[in-house]
Amino acid sequence: MEHETIIVLDFGGLYEQLIARQVRANNIYCEVLPFDTPINTLMAKQPKGFIFTEKPIAATDGVDSLAGEKINQGLLELGIPVLGISAKSLSQFNINEALEPIGQPGGLISAVKQKNIYLADINPEDIAAFHGNELLEHFLYNICGLNGDWLMSDFAEGMVESLKQKVGSKKAICALSGGVDSTVAAVMVHKAIGNNLTCIFVDHGLMRLNEGDEVMGIFDKFGLNTVRVNAQDRFLNKLKGVSNPEEKRKIIGEEFIRVFEEEAKKIGGVDYLVQGTIYPDIIESGTKNSGLVKSHHNVGGLPDVIDFKEIIEPLRDLFKDEVRKVGLTLGIDEDLVYRQPFPGPGLAVRSLGELTKEKLDILRQADFIYRDEIKKAKLDRVIWQYFAVLTGLKSVGVKSGERTYSYTIALRAVTSVDAMTATWYPIPFETLDSISKRIVNECPQVNRVVYDITSKPPATIEWE
Repeated sequence: MEHETIIVLDFGGLYEQLIARQVRANNIYCEVLPFDTPINTLMAKQPKGFIFTEKPIAATDGVDSLAGEKINQGLLELGIPVLGISAKSLSQFNINEALEPIGQPGGLISAVKQKNIYLADINPEDIAAFHGNELLEHFLYNICGLNGDWLMSDFAEGMVESLKQKVGSKKAICALSGGVDSTVAAVMVHKAIGNNLTCIFVDHGLMRLNEGDEVMGIFDKFGLNTVRVNAQDRFLNKLKGVSNPEEKRKIIGEEFIRVFEEEAKKIGGVDYLVQGTIYPDIIESGTKNSGLVKSHHNVGGLPDVIDFKEIIEPLRDLFKDEVRKVGLTLGIDEDLVYRQPFPGPGLAVRSLGELTKEKLDILRQADFIYRDEIKKAKLDRVIWQYFAVLTGLKSVGVKSGERTYSYTIALRAVTSVDAMTATWYPIPFETLDSISKRIVNECPQVNRVVYDITSKPPATIEWE
């Protein structure tokens, strides 16, 4: 099924994905493509409009030269509406005509009418604010004349049919972690190919307290053919002596693949590996025009040589909120759909520095206490994501009248919609007090608890 399409051109900025998500929130399909994509490639997608923004002037990540690149002037002669966001956008166009404010809201959009070019003088990061979204609505519905035909129910139906055609009677395995992304991917592929899908749950020893058993219990009721691989010692041995977070992610990513390859050989005749990769995973792992934030184990952490015909990622074009909508469309329980995110590398990226079983056990207990108190305070469905971090920092304290030199636990809690941006959540002081007291009393190796009050950006949600 063809959809009305808006294309966001990527000039190496930081907000293209945020803008694309806002466009999709208006029920309009949107893709992000490099600024130098050939016009014939763009036109093959039958776009109804283009949007682009600039890289901030203060960028220092080594790719700011892209901000000076010029858009293909031929694009401006097509008569298709173009929206440039930020005051610098004017430099992209060889325009001599005077700009005049038009439309709503409040004259925020100026235009060169004969070229169908519209320039919005606002900061790109404000696009998620009310007036920014109103501006987008005006551009999409009034200027581009769109109807809004991008629905997650249509996406799910179309993707299931596409998977049937692609995989046919061949076999696939799915990397199943128990999180919402891999769960939605698994259920979707299972609807397409049935028992030709085998889900592999790798218990790498980096899960939360009792989580391995809980994950297996969840998927019994889905009727999915699920195999549990206990690989705790294997992963810890590979990670021994490693403290660099990027190296951790790459080691975990490769080891996951090796386990999947081994399990596929046991099954026999497996051509496809299914992963729950979503759009933010791809963007943060680095794209052609955007720098690396961190390598996701299932994207930038993958090895160069993989013993599968193809990796299938049915959710790779979706943001987290869209994945949840697809999950509900597929009939997955709401409690599981809205389960808070848990990274594939697990506690490896929440225990800073070199990993040991002792440190992981400390973190598991502290994290369990944190989550238990949040649930008691009835905040578990209010806060989007919350978890404990073993900082690796030791400090002096006093317990039972004696000096201690023990670990510091950091607490993280954020609200978000798509994981591209996040705001720290103000947990009430009395709840923080209860959490802190329980952690230092029930975790003998911990004598200090701190609270992270940093939003994303500048921080990421995870600490590593």
